[in-house]
Amino acid sequence: MNWKYFIGVDVSKATLDVCVLNGREKNKSFEIENKPTALAAFWKVLAKQIPDLPKENAVFCMEHTGIYNEHILSFLHKKNAAICLEHPAHLKLSVGLTRGKNDKVDAERIAVYAYKERESIRMWEPPRAIIKKLKQLTTLRNRLVRTKKALTVPVKEIKSFDRAGGRAIEEICKGTLRHIAKDLEAVEKLILDTIKSDPNLKRLFQISTSISGIGTVTAIEIIISTNEFKNIRNPKKFACYAGIVPFEHYSGTSLRGRPRVSHKANKRVKALLHMAAMASLISGDMKRYFERKNKEGKNKMSIINAVRNKLIQRLFSCIREDRLYTRTDQRQFA
Repeated sequence: MNWKYFIGVDVSKATLDVCVLNGREKNKSFEIENKPTALAAFWKVLAKQIPDLPKENAVFCMEHTGIYNEHILSFLHKKNAAICLEHPAHLKLSVGLTRGKNDKVDAERIAVYAYKERESIRMWEPPRAIIKKLKQLTTLRNRLVRTKKALTVPVKEIKSFDRAGGRAIEEICKGTLRHIAKDLEAVEKLILDTIKSDPNLKRLFQISTSISGIGTVTAIEIIISTNEFKNIRNPKKFACYAGIVPFEHYSGTSLRGRPRVSHKANKRVKALLHMAAMASLISGDMKRYFERKNKEGKNKMSIINAVRNKLIQRLFSCIREDRLYTRTDQRQFA
């Protein structure tokens, strides 16, 4: 795209720091409230101060901060603006964001990133209505699972020390747990019915679950978090998003400590990928890979992290080629 303006937005809960670059030259900086009314006023000011700023001539770039992005994404989408949404770990690796130190500087660095990567950045696509529905249903399921755990775990602990007291509490909770189980069954059926009702979702789900270790919950979470693999199409970017790519930490010209994964990650996806990796180690080529690396003296958690990355590589390869994973694929990944 032949964009003239590259607009970096540093997003926080209360404010938006905006930097407008005209090519490589800084043009304007703004700080506005993260509210719909403030965005509308900002758009009018921007149009007055930069008259030649048609929406097709500019790209807005920002990091993904979850719910804090909602107002600006909704506003810019209604304006048909070009939007690039990047994961914080990827931006940090690319331009060295200093989160929490200087948001104005971060906004400028994001704008510079958009300019430098203008030939390769991928535009953000809003999720379809069915993905929003699926996300709402999975969020409800997660809450039900947490509620069930919050009731059952303490009862088991009490019973291990006070059997009579634990049984009494268990009897009180029995009705609640029974209703939670019914609600879980209903929402899980609705989730699967929703997937089956849409050809694209059904196909993505089939491909994802064809890979050993990736089950229903993990597959659905990945489909939602990548927006049907539209907003994240690169396995390495998804690995950054999930927080399983080790980053090296430098001071001056020296490496400070061993490479570590970033804490700016989708922790739920990371946890699910960990469970998927553990499941894949039960048998097959991943089990042989783990045993071989373990004999070589590799750190066990490092091996498991490598397995998580291998699962992502397998998944994105199959999605790209629109095919199910088969045992004949195992050799190239072992």
